[in-house]
Amino acid sequence: MTTPDADDPGQHLTTKEGWRRFTLGRPEAPQLPAPEQYALLAEPIRRNYDEIRIDHHARLMVVATSTVRHTVTTGRRLVMLNRHAISARRGLIVSGPAGTGKTIAVTQLGLAHELGDRAVHHGAHGRIPVLYATVPPAATARMIAAEFARFLGLPIHRRLNTADIIESVVGVCTKVRTGLVIVDEVHNISLATRQGAEVSDTLKYFSERIPATFVYAGIDIEHSTILQGTRGAQIAGRFTLIPTHPFPYGEEWKGLVKTMEATLLLHRHKPGTLAGLDHYLHERTGGMIGALSHQIRGAAIDAILTGDEEVTRSGLEAVPLDFTATNQHRKKRKNDE
Repeated sequence: MTTPDADDPGQHLTTKEGWRRFTLGRPEAPQLPAPEQYALLAEPIRRNYDEIRIDHHARLMVVATSTVRHTVTTGRRLVMLNRHAISARRGLIVSGPAGTGKTIAVTQLGLAHELGDRAVHHGAHGRIPVLYATVPPAATARMIAAEFARFLGLPIHRRLNTADIIESVVGVCTKVRTGLVIVDEVHNISLATRQGAEVSDTLKYFSERIPATFVYAGIDIEHSTILQGTRGAQIAGRFTLIPTHPFPYGEEWKGLVKTMEATLLLHRHKPGTLAGLDHYLHERTGGMIGALSHQIRGAAIDAILTGDEEVTRSGLEAVPLDFTATNQHRKKRKNDE
């Protein structure tokens, strides 16, 4: 049994092939054999089995947090309300600090819309219900139009100007019944620059021409230039904003830790170990779900590679986290002293 190549362009959500693969869901988790059976495996078989388990832990597990549920519910409601809108469709913005689950929330909304569309139009071919694109750094209008075209698999030639690409995207999206457009990394747009203003205008034009609900995600959008000025006022007047935050230490956080622990495939891990460390995990990660997932999955992979086959506090400590989580942890320890 082999694992997919993570470098395969078809894995990327910013292509329709990668998005379709994402909507198929996670591969089924491998069965965990009894320790005595595992010990009897031939070396090549054991290595392959361990590689499958490493791949299992390397995959980002999605937990239905309150933020994810709120985003999916709000987004699906907007899609329905926009169903017969001719113009001025309402949109959604998911905004918050890095590592608070924004991309997970909007992609889960996209997944729900995609699966719902398939259920209603079962057997229909050629539909592309969801378009997912990211805003490149220092983006231009042509670059964002090209990102839309790339997802759809449209050829982009140098001789094509921006207007040509936009018209092609609008035509295809209308034909394939795209009903939800997700634009991530929107914080890369700055309305303080001419290029940023042109990107904003291009997205606005797309939202007016494509009969779809638009969803934006980015870091601290409400404090950026995107919602300022005349252009920003138009966005603010049409888009609902869902903020994301670090999770406080409480029942939901404890549930997140338990859910992630239940996915571990380790031969000597004692169930409940991580649940008993949920307060430490909150202090270490600052309540950031991205850091929590990274720490637990990283410790699990280390446990397989070293043969320890269990996640312990020392194993969790050995996994370096991002600067934000580490800095928050240091500040809290300093304040507690």
